[in-house]
Amino acid sequence: MTQEQKVIKAKLGLLELGKQLGNISRACRTLGYSRQSYYDYRNRAETGGEAALAEISRRKPNLANRFPAEVEEAIVTKTLEHPTWGQRRIADQLLIDNGIRVSAGGVRCVWLRRDLRRMADRLRALEALSAQTGGILTEEQREALELALEEKKAHGEFESEHPGYCGAQDTFYVGTLKGVGRIYQQTFIDTYSKVGFGKLYLSKTALTAADLLNDRVVPFFDAHAIPLVRVLTDRGSEFCGREDHEYELYLSVEDIAHTRTKAYSPQTNGICERFHKTILDEFYRVAFRRKRFETLDELQADLDAWMDEYNTRRAHQGRWCFGKTPMQTFLDSLQMARDKVLGQSAVEANN
Repeated sequence: MTQEQKVIKAKLGLLELGKQLGNISRACRTLGYSRQSYYDYRNRAETGGEAALAEISRRKPNLANRFPAEVEEAIVTKTLEHPTWGQRRIADQLLIDNGIRVSAGGVRCVWLRRDLRRMADRLRALEALSAQTGGILTEEQREALELALEEKKAHGEFESEHPGYCGAQDTFYVGTLKGVGRIYQQTFIDTYSKVGFGKLYLSKTALTAADLLNDRVVPFFDAHAIPLVRVLTDRGSEFCGREDHEYELYLSVEDIAHTRTKAYSPQTNGICERFHKTILDEFYRVAFRRKRFETLDELQADLDAWMDEYNTRRAHQGRWCFGKTPMQTFLDSLQMARDKVLGQSAVEANN
């Protein structure tokens, strides 16, 4: 019995006791209600039936306080036109140029939702948008991007520059399937476009970690004529080991660089951690309640269908996605990736 059903049952009990005793005051004293409550419940039951006796919340809904879509897009457009401006200046210029009156705090709220809070975030968004759309930058925008690039190089900062520049891989323990055993998912996600891959196994070994790359990931990048440059993993035994470690050997054969996270710092590979939370909430918790899986292949088939939905039809709010699907982001950035890879190859050849 739900809490709401319990509340309705108690109120019906008060009305029934009043009828049986023929004395409303005595019924109210016995059950601890006031006479006014008795008459309120009776009137509600007579007009709306038992459902009307459910508890009525006095709390008012807190409606989302957001700008209309066209205003938010105007704020984002003005921000990317002038990525080095502060929120007050953006608000003032919107009033002058567009007749849109917003507060500096309102601009900041949009920045927070769109991952544009810091100047570095806005510059990255401008660079990605320009690369994907082939837009022409103003002198102000070019100078800001060049300055940001110099600072990034000076601090040795790592950023995913294009699809294939870096992929994050991790192992996710799914659970135990009756009659099958423990199930692990090998996960790979391109850190730029957020295109993801997942394959299920009955063990967590270096061979299974390499198999995902060999079966799903490397053929995908080969089919689009761009290389996978590096892979980021944690320091788990399936990813790291001696010279004859199968996973390390596979990366060496495919000429893929291997970057490891800091010890005891899982947040370094946060993109996989966040993706695992998404797949747990949106796929596994739903799938195991809808269907009984008898084999690993059945579960893999449903996982593949969900991954296709995630990659091709689910809008993503990642830094370089701008609300597009991961696959659309990947395709829009292909030429940029090829240009950068070819440019890097030419530099290495000259050296």
